[in-house]
Amino acid sequence: MNKGRITLTDENGSAARVTIADVKQSNGMIHVIDRVMLPKTM
Repeated sequence: MNKGRITLTDENGSAARVTIADVKQSNGMIHVIDRVMLPKTM
């Protein structure tokens, strides 16, 4: 968390920020981020 913003970093080093938090859905809660996060590539 930096200046009230949450930043996520994937295994490849790409960063994404949470743009909308706590969006209620029928199967739970989601957070909207501004980038696609991918698993580590070999």
